[in-house]
Amino acid sequence: MFDLRVLNKEEIKEVLNMNDVIKIVEEVYRLKAEGGTTVFPLIFHEFEPGAADMDIKSGWLKGYDIFGLKVVSWFGGNEKKGIPALIGIILVLDATTGTPIGILDGAHVTGMRTGASGAIGAKYLARSNSETLLMVGAGHIAAFEIAATLLLFPTVKNVMIHAPLHPEHADRLAASMPDILREEFGITVDRGVGFHAVRDLENAVKDSDIIITATPSKTPLIKKEWVKPGTHFSCVGADMSGKEEIDPEIFADARVFTDDTEQCINVGEIEIPVARGILKREAIAGEIGDVVTGRVTGRESDGQITVFDATGTALLDLLTGKLALDAAAEKEIGTIVKL
Repeated sequence: MFDLRVLNKEEIKEVLNMNDVIKIVEEVYRLKAEGGTTVFPLIFHEFEPGAADMDIKSGWLKGYDIFGLKVVSWFGGNEKKGIPALIGIILVLDATTGTPIGILDGAHVTGMRTGASGAIGAKYLARSNSETLLMVGAGHIAAFEIAATLLLFPTVKNVMIHAPLHPEHADRLAASMPDILREEFGITVDRGVGFHAVRDLENAVKDSDIIITATPSKTPLIKKEWVKPGTHFSCVGADMSGKEEIDPEIFADARVFTDDTEQCINVGEIEIPVARGILKREAIAGEIGDVVTGRVTGRESDGQITVFDATGTALLDLLTGKLALDAAAEKEIGTIVKL
């Protein structure tokens, strides 16, 4: 029999903080660049096109002696049943014995590591004096992206939020963001940061230094002609074939980095630009870990447009999950199951 620690969402929120998760996500990118990880093939299946699907992401972190997977399902009809549409479960196992270590609810871990990922892309690729952040998408991930970016960019003074399908969601998020930062992330913004819902995406893009996109869009939302020189994009919404959030032509002149190049070519924001020949595979500057380790230069000039395509790998979930499990063990939080 094995002792297996099980953590629910509230328990995970109690033991994780964004600063620590940012460090862990950077560590994953560094390890990947140094050959210390393996990403296993992605499994995706649609039970009912546009209505119900699932994916399985898995991997191995050699230096931390863990491997495992995350199963995420999306069933659009769940809201009518009073349960979340998006459900995730993370399983962490010991890579020296194959024994299970823990099971975690995937929602908060995914939010934390995705928020950290988008912000890290900006840290290494955006202009260091960036003042305006545009968050495109006002769903579950948006608050995590904003929180992490504010932690890494003390220069940001203006946060705009755009919700393409439901503008009222942006209104609510902008109004509640200071409370969310304080209550959910323990972050007090005391430098005069303004949070604004915006309807006019074109003008918002023209005014932005950092743009993070987190939508399920299959049609480009942002046109190339709107983008000013020096803009950075962190695209985290495209995670399955056919999704795209920004004009493919943006990639013709941009300096582009990925989190996992093979996965991004298959299901990420660069899928369509690569398929159309707008972005040549050899023109991809590298993975973000190459910049973290100093092997590749990130931004080359203030006027350069940069893009970080972040599809998300199980490596992020596993090491963030391990961080939560270790902290929970110290605090004796969670449920121990004899398996």
